[in-house]
Amino acid sequence: LAWFYAAIPVGSALGYVLGGAISKLTTWHWAFIITLPPGILLGVLCFLMKDPPRGAADKTSHRAATFADYLTLFKIPSYVLSVAGMTAFTFAIGGISFWMPKYLHTYRGQTDLGHVSLVFGAITAVAGLGATLIGGWLGDALKPKYSGSYFLVSGGGMIAGFPFFIASLYAPMPWAYVFIFLGIFFLFLSTGPSNAILANVTHPSIRATGFAVCIFLIHAFGDAISPPVIGLVTDLTKTDALPDG
Repeated sequence: LAWFYAAIPVGSALGYVLGGAISKLTTWHWAFIITLPPGILLGVLCFLMKDPPRGAADKTSHRAATFADYLTLFKIPSYVLSVAGMTAFTFAIGGISFWMPKYLHTYRGQTDLGHVSLVFGAITAVAGLGATLIGGWLGDALKPKYSGSYFLVSGGGMIAGFPFFIASLYAPMPWAYVFIFLGIFFLFLSTGPSNAILANVTHPSIRATGFAVCIFLIHAFGDAISPPVIGLVTDLTKTDALPDG
């Protein structure tokens, strides 16, 4: 699962890197248009892939999910806590991804927005990829000693990332980039373990439903609303007393 979800930080980072580079060469429209060919290619490849029978990897029967199954998911404490934590993570990382380049450009004296996007993209790629893989390995490594190792790594990473993120707002440039790297790194430690929790606590017959509900909730109440919420809070609390002058 950690290897699978490593695509998130890498894909996000490529968006900043390629988007910034292409916007320098031509109009900003091409930063969006260039995403179409690989998307179409992968879509076509999906139609050519052979879909294994549902339940082939599980020694149990499978059936279509019912409304009662959805209610059952929310009666599983580990499932509820994991989804809540992942929603908080997605809210945080969505807001950081959307606003950080503009924040560095507008308030921290980084005049070249394209360069800022390039640096931030590189930080997200390296920190996110490394942390996602390390988080998965660490959760598995601690499991023989701690039954709640996946929760320990997920929660511990998010708590550890908080002070580094606060430090990034007050550290002088370019040292702030170091704290941004550390903040993103510890946040992404939770990705693999959190999804492993979902797989472990949902019955195979409703596991796909459990993941579908989780994906809907973390985006609906996470990265889909964090940019406008953060923007609104910024407008309501705007002050001239900004970090780093």
